[in-house]
Amino acid sequence: MKQSVRIQLSMMMFLQFFVWGAWFVTLGTFLGSNLSATGGQIGAAFSTQSWGAIIAPFIIGLIADRYFNAERILGILHLAGAGLMYMMAMADGFGAFYPYVLGYMILYMPTLALVNSVSFHQMKDPAKEFSLIRVFGTIGWIVAGLLISYVFHWDSESGIATGALKNTFIMASIASVVLGIFSFFLPSTPPSVPKDQKVSISLLLGFDALKLLANRNFLIFFISSVLICIPLAFYYSNANPFLVDIGLANATGKMTIGQMSEVVFMLFLPVFFKKYGFKKTILVGMLAWAVRYVLFAYGDAGSGAFMLILGIALHGLCYDFFFVSGQIYTDAKAGSHIKSAAQGMITLATYGVGMLIGFWVAGIITEMYPGNWQMIWLYPAGFALGVMLAFMIAFKNEDIAFKQ
Repeated sequence: MKQSVRIQLSMMMFLQFFVWGAWFVTLGTFLGSNLSATGGQIGAAFSTQSWGAIIAPFIIGLIADRYFNAERILGILHLAGAGLMYMMAMADGFGAFYPYVLGYMILYMPTLALVNSVSFHQMKDPAKEFSLIRVFGTIGWIVAGLLISYVFHWDSESGIATGALKNTFIMASIASVVLGIFSFFLPSTPPSVPKDQKVSISLLLGFDALKLLANRNFLIFFISSVLICIPLAFYYSNANPFLVDIGLANATGKMTIGQMSEVVFMLFLPVFFKKYGFKKTILVGMLAWAVRYVLFAYGDAGSGAFMLILGIALHGLCYDFFFVSGQIYTDAKAGSHIKSAAQGMITLATYGVGMLIGFWVAGIITEMYPGNWQMIWLYPAGFALGVMLAFMIAFKNEDIAFKQ
C-alpha cells in the first residue's frame, strides 16, 4: 500500500470515530441536564444505535454494494448526518431531539461498514495491515473525549450548568462535514456485487448463516452474545451521567482510558487466546463486565476514585476478550461461503437485538432507582455474572486456532 493511501485511510478512520466519540459518550448527560429527559427517554435515544445497526445491512446490501462507490456513499451519508447533528444541537426538547438522533444513527451505522470496505479494498494483506489503520479510529475517539474535558471543559459542572454540552453536537457536525468532503477524495472503491445479481433478504441480514445454530456450542455462544449486550448497554447509556453526577472531574476525558486499554488488551489477546482457548478467553471477558459494574457500584469521586478508574480501564478487557474473540470464533466456525453472513448475523444479534433490549432495560432500571447508582449498577453486574455462569456450564470446551 502506498504511504499516501495509508495516510488517507488513517485520517478517514480518525474522523469516523472522532465524530462518534464527540457526542455519544456525553449523550446521556446532555439529555438529562439540557433536555430534562427521563431514564426511559435516555434509553430510547441510545437504542437508536440498535435500530441503525438493524437497518444498516439494507443500506449497504441494496445500495452501496450494488450501485455506487463506497467512498461516495460514505461522503453523502456524513454530509447528510452533519445536518441532522446540527439540528440535534438546536433541539429544545426530547420530542424534537429524538427524530433527529434516530435519523442520524440510521445514516451513521452503515458508515462503519463502509470505512472497512474502503480500507480492505486497498489492502493486499488485511490481516496485517488493517489493525494499523483501525487504531487511528480509537485515537480519534480518545481525542474527542480529551477535547471535551480538558480543552473545552464542556462536561464540567459550570459547563453543564450553562448548557455547553450542546457544543459536542456542533463539533461532531463540523467533523462530519470535513469527513464528508474528504471521502470524495478517498481511493476508488467500486460496487462489489453485480447490479443484476438477485437480492436476497436472508443474505443481507446474514440469515444464510443460521445453519451454524445447529451446532450446540455456537448456539450457546450466539445466545450468550445477545444476553451479554444487555448489561453492556448500561455502560453506554449510564456511565457518563453517573461519573458526572457523583462529581468525578473531567469524566469524559477519563472515560477515554477505556479506549486506551482496548489497544493494550488487543496485544495480549493472541497470547491468552492461544494458551487458554476460546472458552476461558470469553469467560474472562464476561467476568470483567460483572467486576467493572461492582467497582462502579462501590466507587466514589473521593477515596474510591481508583475503583472508578479501574472500572473504566476494564473496558478493553471486556470488549476485546468477548467481542474480538467472538468474531474470531465465528470466523473459524463458518464455512468460506458464509463468513460474511455469519459476522453479519452476530453483529445484528449484538449491536442490534441485544443492545436494543439492553437500552430498554437500562432505562427502566434507571427510572426505578433515580439517583441510586449503587442499585443501578448492581443489576447489570448480577446479570453479567449470571450469563457467565450459564455459559461456563453449558459451553463444552472447544479450542480453535488464533489467526493473525
